Amino acid sequence: MADRSSLRASAHVDRFAADHLPPRELWPALRLDALPELGYPPRLNAAVVLLDRHVLAGNGDRIALRFADGAWTYRELSQKSNRIAHVLCQDFGLQPGNRVLLRGTNHPMLAACWFAVLKAGGICVTTMPMLRSRELSALCEKARIGLALTDTRLAEEIERVPDRSEFLQRVVHFNTTAADGLDSRMTRHTGTFANVDTAADDVAIIAFTSGTTGVPKGTMHFHRDLIAVCDTFSKHVLQPTPDDVFCGSPPLAFTFGLGGMLLFPLHVGASALLLEDASPPALLEGIARHRATICFTAPTAYRAMTPKASDHDIGCLRRCVSAGETLPTATFEAWQAATGLKIIDGIGSTELLHIFISAPEEDVRAGSTGRVVPGYEAIVVDDDGRPVPPDQVGRLAVRGPTGCRYLADEERQRTYVQNGWNLTGDAYIRDADGWFWYQARTDDMIISSGYNIAGPEVENVLLEHPCVQECAVVGLPDAERGHVVSAFVVLRAGHEPGAATVKLLQDHVKNAIAPYKYPRRVEFVDQLPRTQTGKLQRFRLREEHG
Repeated sequence: MADRSSLRASAHVDRFAADHLPPRELWPALRLDALPELGYPPRLNAAVVLLDRHVLAGNGDRIALRFADGAWTYRELSQKSNRIAHVLCQDFGLQPGNRVLLRGTNHPMLAACWFAVLKAGGICVTTMPMLRSRELSALCEKARIGLALTDTRLAEEIERVPDRSEFLQRVVHFNTTAADGLDSRMTRHTGTFANVDTAADDVAIIAFTSGTTGVPKGTMHFHRDLIAVCDTFSKHVLQPTPDDVFCGSPPLAFTFGLGGMLLFPLHVGASALLLEDASPPALLEGIARHRATICFTAPTAYRAMTPKASDHDIGCLRRCVSAGETLPTATFEAWQAATGLKIIDGIGSTELLHIFISAPEEDVRAGSTGRVVPGYEAIVVDDDGRPVPPDQVGRLAVRGPTGCRYLADEERQRTYVQNGWNLTGDAYIRDADGWFWYQARTDDMIISSGYNIAGPEVENVLLEHPCVQECAVVGLPDAERGHVVSAFVVLRAGHEPGAATVKLLQDHVKNAIAPYKYPRRVEFVDQLPRTQTGKLQRFRLREEHG
């Protein structure tokens, strides 16, 4: 249970979220004085800072959201959000602190619903579009969600949840002409709304992890956290302007997408292009058509877009951001050769909301994740939590203005937060100049015949070979060596699997890095297991082939 005395006077009537924060002594140390801009007032509603502030400043006619067949100004988005907030409060009796499940693709109505929940003092639980009723039921049970707003095109799975959950009582559709749908209800309410005067540390969102371990975890973030990531990574690394047009592939339910598609653009008065289809071909077309200037996507998408980049007029791009998984040097170099742009790599986590290690484009070093984002601290520690010397592999530990607070999960909280530091589960090297070099997830380090081998390093070398489209490298049990380096490879069209190709790839690795790191086992597959956010699930390969 949380220590209520440590929290500022809350606007929440429903105290479920506050009561299910971890005990205060299990929180990470929060650095709220590292930068002047992080000194937020006690009362803060993120919807006011991100949206209404621009209307009040006379910039309501600027474009906030662009989409396939139109655009909304800041004023239009604010008014629509206000109408939805009225629906939530007057039609459905939403109380501040209630959780609201949001379900949809990257669509302007989903964004309007997100702002409406914050305005009404509720807590957003935005979900991945591909989740099924079984998974949605688990989230509703965990967060005790009574109301869901869903795009009618994705309603089938959420409509099945009431049969599984004792908490979900009402599902309301949007993007529908039905009389009882959200769109019709909005027309019956005014476009002005008195925003709930939330505390800066009232919970604003519960973000569930994308499931790299197969078990989703709910992470709670405050109103000030949503602004803090704008005042750290976005302001000091990304450096956007009001004239930028953001675009990308991650869904708003993924905090990488929430930052890149909503928080960062609106914080500076820029606009966001919301693409419901953000596949690599559609993303290239969207960039060219809408003259997007900043792109957020994963390494796999940059790799897929590279050979087609010259077919589209994407000279408008000025920033490209990658996160979600390690950025291979081969992908970085190929994209730069095709576009002239360096990809800004970064590591973040759902637990810390967004990116905490990165580097501005002009300061990027290929192969390195970057340096600590202003406002954060990061060290590399051993298994006992002691800092290790430069150039030695250890566990990444981070702290800053945001941090891990799991919903009703003290056991996981104690694992993730130790001695005030967030332990991200990543193995890193920090060099003498303060640059961080990713090695692997701590559970992806392969110990074979006494050697420590980082699977992503071998993957990076394999990806340099022209016959490899994608690959994943894991350690599988071996009686003689303990574990054996095992590569799962998706070949490019025109290349045949077989013993000759296995030897070709093994020799390629031996010639590029220390021979003991080469994959003694190579299997060819049609596709690799990934989360809905595109993150590689190496644990599934270990489970299925170990």
